[in-house]
Amino acid sequence: MAEFPVTRAIVRKRLIIVFVFTVLATLLLISRLAWIQIVRADELYEQAWEQWNHNLPVSAARGSIYDCQGRLLAGSASVHTVAAIPSQIEDSEEVSNVLAPVLGMDAAKINERITMKERSAVYIKRKLEPEVSETVREMNIPGIIFFNEDKRYYPAGSLTSQMLGFVGMDRGLAGLEAYYEQYLSGSEGRILYPADGKGKQLPHVFSRSALQQQGYDLHLALDESIQHIVYKELNRIMEHSAPKQAMALVLDPRSGAVLAAVAKPDYSPDNYDLYDPESWTLAPFTSSFEPGSTFKMITLAGVVEEGLFDPNEMYYCSGHTVVNGNKISCWTESRGGHGNISFFQSVGASCNPAFVELGKKLGREKLFQYIDAFGFGKPTGIDYPGESSGMIFETDAVGPVELATTAFGQGISVTPIQQVMAVTAMVNGGYLYKPYLVEEIRNQDGEIIFAREPEIVRQVVSEETSAQLVALMESVILDGTGHAAALEGYRVAGKTGTAEKLDQDGSYSDRDYIYSLIGFAPIEDPRLVLYVAVDGVTRGPRLGVHTSAPLFKNIMEDTLNYMQVSPSEASTGDQEE
Repeated sequence: MAEFPVTRAIVRKRLIIVFVFTVLATLLLISRLAWIQIVRADELYEQAWEQWNHNLPVSAARGSIYDCQGRLLAGSASVHTVAAIPSQIEDSEEVSNVLAPVLGMDAAKINERITMKERSAVYIKRKLEPEVSETVREMNIPGIIFFNEDKRYYPAGSLTSQMLGFVGMDRGLAGLEAYYEQYLSGSEGRILYPADGKGKQLPHVFSRSALQQQGYDLHLALDESIQHIVYKELNRIMEHSAPKQAMALVLDPRSGAVLAAVAKPDYSPDNYDLYDPESWTLAPFTSSFEPGSTFKMITLAGVVEEGLFDPNEMYYCSGHTVVNGNKISCWTESRGGHGNISFFQSVGASCNPAFVELGKKLGREKLFQYIDAFGFGKPTGIDYPGESSGMIFETDAVGPVELATTAFGQGISVTPIQQVMAVTAMVNGGYLYKPYLVEEIRNQDGEIIFAREPEIVRQVVSEETSAQLVALMESVILDGTGHAAALEGYRVAGKTGTAEKLDQDGSYSDRDYIYSLIGFAPIEDPRLVLYVAVDGVTRGPRLGVHTSAPLFKNIMEDTLNYMQVSPSEASTGDQEE
């Protein structure tokens, strides 16, 4: 076979081809490196970071809650959490048996957690007291780690438990803690540790890959001193009359700010799980029931605003009236009724038949227009979870009997906060406000991120009607059913209520009542609207004069003195004397 000589031209050609391929390969490698190190650098770095580093979430410190004077109502204290890195636990059963008695846990449960090899780190027990975690720390167990978290505490205890609510392991579960969770909770951080490919921790110090952002602080309209006054008096009525439930609500009629709200029985926020869940909520916002005679003020407001109320017009009360064959009694029936009284006197005397007559004057359509305008049958919009709407008749379903009973507060259900806001509108010139608990939300630098402005929903009645209603409600305290709530030194106005409760057979009980009183003071410049209710008295006299009236009087008197409200020039007490 003939051999071809390798000429210089062929060698040159081969060298050129090798050079070209070398250059192309080099360019490809450079391009690949550029693609990896420049274009995909952030993506690959992130993936590598996730492979090298393992982490646990750490909740942020919750924001604090303060009253209107800046007094701490809810705060957070540092506690310890014990966690484990499963890949570093060599003898899980032994570790579980050692930790169980110290942590007060079942050893099998601990073992189940620390053998979760697919997890880089797991909690064993969270938010321990320092002495417990210190005992575990002294054991020096490889793979057991520690870090700080925050635990909620409430300096006022049960005083504000229902309003503030409580916090579970990581979030608010009741009250304002739940309602304002998104503001209080902040943003969680993470505990970061570097590890090798098998998950073994590298000998580096733990650090936070993402710092927590502490939650915002709430500043309430509530005044802890007024809350304490209310709380003290409710405790007294619980001891004296042993009712099933008692409650009180104090509000500023000039803004809708809630200054105090308490219901009994209550609970301790530190051990909330030991109490009936029904005691966790604030009944003045979440409970509805028949209002009784306090609701007569709605009928009265309607007839006054419509020009249908003649205070001097006479009415004869025989002790009952009959509507469509249904007997409607007055509380004076056993003694033959009130007899001849004026409609002005019927307000102080709380005469049911007289208010049935006023309801007829106003008519179905108008009465229910005013009921709606005053905010009944729907939530007030207060910033508290679980507010009740109450229950009002649909207008189309209202016949003569429903019209008659609604006119004096029977057959419907309303909430205390609805009643308070309605009376507020009657005494402040006719303006219905939206009630509120939180006045400001601030960040940790003290900067205000939300400031509440009083919100007027609507004007329900005129200023002239408001002035007449104030005078009519004062007559209830001067000469009527609320005389036991009169205060020496102050002019007080209000309305009493004795709501009947249904027995199991659906009939009204002749022994089980809700005694209530709603009123305000001083008349010349109302600073407070106060609602009290005592439900199901089981000890002592079963009358409002012995229960709701003294409760109202004591709270109002102490609160006015605390607020240093000047006495009235011509007080209720002076006029009575």
